[in-house]
Amino acid sequence: MSKIVFDRVSQDFGAGRVVDEVSLVLAEHRVGIVGANGSGKSTLARMINGLVTPTSGRVTVDGVDVARDGRRARRSVGFVFTNADTQIVMPTVREDVAFTLRRHRLPAADASARVDAALDRFGLTDLADRPAHRLSGGQKQLLALAAVLVAEPSIVVADEPTTLLDARNARLVAEHFASLSQQLVLVTHHLDLVEDFDRVIVMEAGRVVADDVPDRALGAYRALIG
Repeated sequence: MSKIVFDRVSQDFGAGRVVDEVSLVLAEHRVGIVGANGSGKSTLARMINGLVTPTSGRVTVDGVDVARDGRRARRSVGFVFTNADTQIVMPTVREDVAFTLRRHRLPAADASARVDAALDRFGLTDLADRPAHRLSGGQKQLLALAAVLVAEPSIVVADEPTTLLDARNARLVAEHFASLSQQLVLVTHHLDLVEDFDRVIVMEAGRVVADDVPDRALGAYRALIG
């Protein structure tokens, strides 16, 4: 697995501190991050690929300083947003998945094969020529996953990816996450998604207040909000 290191990381927005002196080393296969709205969990996750730069402290991914060399770090980190519409940039499903590979400069045949494999993996082959923004919410989130994973990142960070989905599509997306070989960092309000993870981190007021195996960490979180 990759190693993600937060070294005394803080993040200030205006007069408020959203993340407060957090130090963590994430090396497990599947790590969940939970917490109430405003606890800092999404901000922490977005530091992993440079979407947010810490006010102080340092984040590294396999030794690469994300603030100093974000482009190199992002080669290893794929990010899935809550709202898949924010990730869809091309007119059709196939074009959107293929767009991710443009910077890799692969031979056309290799790129096409990888796109086909990604579409097949997420059940999107029959929708390949469909306008991407006309898909259902669940299909859009699967497209977002396909577009991330076609680049073969070593780490996938997902920020509340099932929040806008109905129960059926949330379950389908969760099943795909469960099958990933990549290191997964999942931010979620749906505690059932992380019950079988290797580790769960609980955030409150910008700090880590619990960090343990799921049973104990989620128990601490339920007591906190109880």
